[in-house]
Amino acid sequence: MQSAVSPPPMPPELPEQARPRWPWWYGPLAFLAGAITGFISAGIVWATLGVDDPSDSPGAIVAGTFLLDGSLVGAALLFASFVRRPKAWHFGLRRTPFWPAVGWAALGIVSFYVFAAVYSYALHPDVDQTVAEDLGADDSSFGLIAAGFMIICIAPFAEEFFFRGFFYGALRTKFSVAVAAIIDGTLFGLIHFEGGTDGLLIVPPLAVLGATFCLVYERTRSLYPVVALHSINNSIAYAAQADGGAVSAVLGPLMLLACALGPRLQRPAPSPV
Repeated sequence: MQSAVSPPPMPPELPEQARPRWPWWYGPLAFLAGAITGFISAGIVWATLGVDDPSDSPGAIVAGTFLLDGSLVGAALLFASFVRRPKAWHFGLRRTPFWPAVGWAALGIVSFYVFAAVYSYALHPDVDQTVAEDLGADDSSFGLIAAGFMIICIAPFAEEFFFRGFFYGALRTKFSVAVAAIIDGTLFGLIHFEGGTDGLLIVPPLAVLGATFCLVYERTRSLYPVVALHSINNSIAYAAQADGGAVSAVLGPLMLLACALGPRLQRPAPSPV
């Protein structure tokens, strides 16, 4: 006689529409793996090119930064593949309702700038970031454009792909939104630390910015709004730091357009469970 109880579905695995559950420790481990790989690969390139002191060569810094960002993205893809074959939407590269996303993004960036203004008024941090100069923004017109492209286009995508798309996603399998955002934001702030006691003053606002990106990502379920926010913030900073107003005025809107049109060119992804 046949049993009235239906057998469990086969195969017993996550449904295709479910977000992969990366172990929370994949995030920190992938960060270490990506950072070590980036520094080693940059060192090999510098040695091959005969660069003794990378700080004296903007081209070497550009190459090293590109390799570090690429290594973090590669580490995220590698560790994600241990659980399931990676797909773009697993990392938040997915469509989201446009105007709600704009609203959450605007709320996030305005809240951050209010915090930054209060922080600056209270502590008067006198910290000059030298990223633009290190990338050669002051050396030539080509250097100004190349540095702007790295800061406004490459860095926002690579850092959001790793820190929000993967690192935060892994933390969320164990921690609450608040705890995961604080951990993610703190690490995001620390990687921008340029040394010195005064340099520490820039870490808290950048940590808050990273946590804000996490919250916007959590609400929109898409990486595109936070990439756009990151690019806007970097465009403003680049215009102020390196006299790169013209470069920011071109690359910033292009990144916003890419973030608005990119999702429309993708195949619709299933709603994550």
